Amino acid sequence: MLNLYVAPSSASSRKARKWLVDHGIEFKERNISRIPLNADEIKRILRLTENGSEDIISTRSNAFQKLHVDLDNLTVSQLIDLMVKHPDLIRRPLIFNDEQLQVGFSEEDIRSFLPRNVREASLKQLMDRIS
Repeated sequence: MLNLYVAPSSASSRKARKWLVDHGIEFKERNISRIPLNADEIKRILRLTENGSEDIISTRSNAFQKLHVDLDNLTVSQLIDLMVKHPDLIRRPLIFNDEQLQVGFSEEDIRSFLPRNVREASLKQLMDRIS
């Protein structure tokens, strides 16, 4: 099952939700501002990242700027504790399943969550138009 973790004030979160609905993809939605992630959930998400915390922490956010922390000097445990205590540090939307994670909304990247047969049919239509 696809998970969509959002912030209601995030335009990217609204775009991701609309895209998933428009493409008939089932998902579970969670407002992580209202229902913050626990340490185990953050670890699960970190396992799906390519660059670890760099991928999911918003270093440009007001929440991050106010903390005045150097992420490079934190242990993994300290980093996870920081994200649990300050959920606004986490970039949104987070779109993920058991195998892949997308942080933020990209119309090109989100297509990877379409079922393979839908992606193949779409590619075939594109190739037919080009021919």
